[in-house]
Amino acid sequence: MLELFLKGGPLMYPIAVCSLIGLAILINKAIQYRLIFKELESPPEEILEKRPQVMMPLLNAIQSGYTEKEIFLVGTKQVRKIESGLSWLGLISTITPLLGLTGTVTGMIKAFMVIANSSSVNPSMLAGGIWEALITTAAGLLVAIPIHIGHHYLEKQADEIVLLMKDITLTLYRSRTNGI
Repeated sequence: MLELFLKGGPLMYPIAVCSLIGLAILINKAIQYRLIFKELESPPEEILEKRPQVMMPLLNAIQSGYTEKEIFLVGTKQVRKIESGLSWLGLISTITPLLGLTGTVTGMIKAFMVIANSSSVNPSMLAGGIWEALITTAAGLLVAIPIHIGHHYLEKQADEIVLLMKDITLTLYRSRTNGI
């Protein structure tokens, strides 16, 4: 495996870094979202008592008598906190195939430089550049595809959390404004 990595050339390093960062974000957000879902599975009245961390700003806004617009603003800030990091996954899933494509270009340039600098070309002389081209392309795609899938899955999870938070907030806001 290390041999393939090294044959892929210098662009394998940023691809590997993207892979590690993407994997760390995927794991972190998956755990975070699972914990948030557990916190929000109770009825709104229990959530008011338990005061889960993700709902604290909204609960405080409701209890402080904020208007609907003010609560909406607080909720929007919470959504941004929940979704933080997801844009990095989108960036990584876009960049890694481009890094792989760049490796393809540099590998083919190396192969053509061998041809240009040699009077008789032996296929083994071209192998280094072709290896680099193929390995970086494959590596870029192998990193991008699962990160892309994970990104969309986590976006869906974030949307579900936001809908759940809106429902809870609306229920608690209505009960406060109706004097319940």
